[in-house]
Amino acid sequence: MTCRSSRHRRSPCSSSTFLQEHRRHARGWDAQRDIITQDQTTRVSDGAGKVDQKFEQDISIILPCKNEATALEKLLSEIKAVAPGAEILVVDDGSTDNSRAIALAHGVHVLSHAYSMGNGAAVKTGARNAAGGILIFMDADGQHDPQDIPRLLAKLAENYDMIVGARVSGSQASAARGIGNHVLNRIASWMTNFKVIDLTSGFRAVRARHFRRFLYLLPNRFSYPTTITMAFFRSGFAVGYVPVRMGKRMGTSHIGMVRDGLRFFIIVLKIGALFSPMRLFLPISLLLFGIGMGHYTYTFLLQHRFTNMSAILLLSSLLTFLIGLISEQISSLHYRGVDEELRRIRRGHEE
Repeated sequence: MTCRSSRHRRSPCSSSTFLQEHRRHARGWDAQRDIITQDQTTRVSDGAGKVDQKFEQDISIILPCKNEATALEKLLSEIKAVAPGAEILVVDDGSTDNSRAIALAHGVHVLSHAYSMGNGAAVKTGARNAAGGILIFMDADGQHDPQDIPRLLAKLAENYDMIVGARVSGSQASAARGIGNHVLNRIASWMTNFKVIDLTSGFRAVRARHFRRFLYLLPNRFSYPTTITMAFFRSGFAVGYVPVRMGKRMGTSHIGMVRDGLRFFIIVLKIGALFSPMRLFLPISLLLFGIGMGHYTYTFLLQHRFTNMSAILLLSSLLTFLIGLISEQISSLHYRGVDEELRRIRRGHEE
């Protein structure tokens, strides 16, 4: 089946075609991850490092911000140089510095929280109030380069629903954080059955209509990229990656290495249980069954009896499997409207 892309709509591909395309993209990642090039032929770029004027009218750039006055002025100037006609939303998450004043001075839209609710809450506020059909999320700390925006949009136009700016080698804040992100990527890849290259990157372009479907699932703290990435994979929406080099953040990081690293790990397990329950519960069930059978064999050979511990382990295995089976059925309810939405988009595309 041939997949056709349009400016704002995407006709659904068959699942096999999507899997083949995603795996082809994943195989080619290692060869290109350290090569960052500008696509001079894409229709979303004017060839001079700017977003095409016709295209940028449907773009909303959302910047969650908390005490980022150090980086915000320079960042806003750079964004306006790349996409002067795009809507820019700065979501002030209870800043105590002059971040809000700087944003207002640049003439961008500012949405303020009464108090600090978290990065995820700021993202949700921006998504609810954005007018564009395409949302671009960037950190306001200066790590993300606005010059990469045309590259994300160019990839999004290739029949994708979300494009993640994936960090290349040397772009991690520290070696320990890089190792932690690698572990999380591997866990998420196993949970979703897709290769997840960068699970926690906050630099991404996404189609608004799909992103808003999962707002109710997004947490208020620092893990919205984790949740939305796994939700997109589970829903069958196409996720792609563009290699980007992150700069050094300006100001103080709001993420604690141990505290938030453990939080991210727990969230991956929670999201796995929500989106792919059997991939979490089935291995646990098999492990309990194996231990139970091993214990029964051992006690039968030595004591010639079936012990209570063997019974508990085998029953635990059965109950874990049944919980996973029920969770799988509940999980499918999150996507009951996805097929209808895709059919509606396809009908509109054909018209």
